Amino acid sequence: MSALRFNYRRLLLLASLCLLPAAVSAGGIMLNTTRVIYPQDAKQLTVSVRNTADKSTFLVQSWVENPDGHKSRDFVITPPLYTSAPNDENLLRLIFSGHSLPVDRESLYYLNVKGVPSVDKEAMANQNALVLAAITRIKMFVRPSGLTPSADDAPQRLHFSRAEGKLKITNPTPYYLTLTDIKVGKKELHPVMVSPLSDACLDVAVQGDRISYSTINDYGATTPPREVSIYSSDLR
Repeated sequence: MSALRFNYRRLLLLASLCLLPAAVSAGGIMLNTTRVIYPQDAKQLTVSVRNTADKSTFLVQSWVENPDGHKSRDFVITPPLYTSAPNDENLLRLIFSGHSLPVDRESLYYLNVKGVPSVDKEAMANQNALVLAAITRIKMFVRPSGLTPSADDAPQRLHFSRAEGKLKITNPTPYYLTLTDIKVGKKELHPVMVSPLSDACLDVAVQGDRISYSTINDYGATTPPREVSIYSSDLR
């Protein structure tokens, strides 16, 4: 075993678990995607994980969480734990092993990949060490086959209304839709994700009857802005 080892006794603090957009390096560990679309009838799916560092070795750990942040047993990841040498690329195999999921809409999970840098035992002798672990956390959508409309057409089905000082976003589609670059008049709103066949209410005072927004597509890219009308539920 070389002197470059994971010296856990010197990990005085395993901190700064940074939640990063995946295509950005997380402490030298990078995923090849910013979101995962897992076909519900697929036996497995692979995600590429690369160590972009020229000199650092990382201990890489991966797991899947439910939307509430708890680890999920619905997926098995292999390998769940491995050592990644400088410039190495590895494939994570995601295998669904859980209960039956809805067939009329997507289901949401989160894929987490944590990179812990190695510690040079000789260089750190008689020294206190602060080792920072970084986590990349991306959305994973389990998508049944045969959903309508298509994922590309879904954003234009969104409906916007205003009532009692709140902006209501109605998503009648079976997809999770993330809205970004939301503007009502001169007011810019924070990004929001709307669940399938659900509503999201934003407690903001908006002026104007038009709204523009973009969405995030299956590849993690931002779609061209779209402008539509806001309907008022206060009208009698």
